[in-house]
Amino acid sequence: MSWHGIDNPEVESSRGRVVRALADLVLAACQDRVLRVAIDGPDAAGKTTLADELAGTLTDRGRPVIRASVDGFHQPRDTRRRRGPLSPKGYFLDAFDYASLRRLLLDPLSPAGDRRYRTAAFDHLSDSPLDCPAREAGVDAVLLVDGVFLLRDELRDYWDLTVFLQISPTESLRRALRRDVILLGSPAEVRERYEARYLPGQELYQACAAPRDHADVLIDHEHPQDPRVLRWPA
Repeated sequence: MSWHGIDNPEVESSRGRVVRALADLVLAACQDRVLRVAIDGPDAAGKTTLADELAGTLTDRGRPVIRASVDGFHQPRDTRRRRGPLSPKGYFLDAFDYASLRRLLLDPLSPAGDRRYRTAAFDHLSDSPLDCPAREAGVDAVLLVDGVFLLRDELRDYWDLTVFLQISPTESLRRALRRDVILLGSPAEVRERYEARYLPGQELYQACAAPRDHADVLIDHEHPQDPRVLRWPA
């Protein structure tokens, strides 16, 4: 896909300017079909927050938005943990149901799809399937999906625009210790889960899929209020 009429935002430093530049990228793209955007990055990189901010900006500027997350397409707990609860391979290979993600969301919103989509299929907190009603996307809708591992080989060709938020493992763990204690039970549990499973799982992803190399937009998100754009579409 080519992108026209966009100023290079690499001189921009504030978060608001980067979000506005991303919105400009989307709005400059074709409007006669659904545009599919992936916001990828390590755990606790700020993907959901950025996707929500971008969705708000696009909505304010008159473009309909569909928000989804790969978290709505988890595998059942037994599948996720079949290699062991702390296995990094289990995280990278078994955590998510990509067949359902494609069948229920990405294929329907592809150029040849019928635009009748579902944004989630499984609730990993209750470990139970979800029966979300199908909705029909507008022809000019923007699909914004956030989550880990979105630029893996079996998903990469589905996206019209890809964004990767880069943060260090140290920063990922620091944010997790602030964010995930209630979910995981204790700081010690958070540290163990990240150091044994999540961070090594991200290393596997980088080695297998090189998402930083393939992303259209690469952002250093170590300091989320002062993001640095490292790559931007020509």
